[in-house]
Amino acid sequence: MATVSPYCCGGSPKKLNERFEVPDEDVPRVAKALSSKTRWQIISLLRDKSMDVSRIAKALKQTEANISAQVKILEQAGLIKSHYEPGEHGVRKVCEPAVKQVIINAV
Repeated sequence: MATVSPYCCGGSPKKLNERFEVPDEDVPRVAKALSSKTRWQIISLLRDKSMDVSRIAKALKQTEANISAQVKILEQAGLIKSHYEPGEHGVRKVCEPAVKQVIINAV
């Protein structure tokens, strides 16, 4: 099976991939990103709809600073992508999934 990487342009996925077969060298980064309860909750929220950092923070009852840090880890792992849109007070960072399925081959 061919490896489908969501990375491009400095680590930012450009479109939703059906499958992401994690290359061996990226397994630790992706596994770390998936190991956090908060990061898993963010991924779960984004399954249904795109959300900005403020709304994610409110839904999870956490600070925007913490959610921003968690989103960055998920982006670096290639699991979510984000873009900026005009908001009420400047711009807002809107997040959405980058992949539907993550595959880590053990052997």
